[in-house]
Amino acid sequence: MSITLPPPIAAYFAADRSDDAAVAACFTDDAVVKDEGRTHRGKAEIGAWKAGTSSKYSYTSTPVALTEADGKTVVTCHLVGDFPGGEIDLRHIFIVESDKIAFLEIIV
Repeated sequence: MSITLPPPIAAYFAADRSDDAAVAACFTDDAVVKDEGRTHRGKAEIGAWKAGTSSKYSYTSTPVALTEADGKTVVTCHLVGDFPGGEIDLRHIFIVESDKIAFLEIIV
């Protein structure tokens, strides 16, 4: 099943396959990312977060479901890689402002 993602979110998942600078460019200047119990604020911290994640693990991420409610877009992704367990479904909770991501929280 193929899902259609809003353009800023589609750009994020496309950038996730390339590099940390491309990921950071998907966000507003004062964006917030919450992942693995940590909060990252602004493009510089978001780029560093992505670089750290990329250096720890190799993975593929496939969006499999999308819901929208209360100004948030939730994308469920199936990840497969060399992280502990090797396979997991994660929910990415996005808030988009104009054409950029203002907030992202990644949870199980």
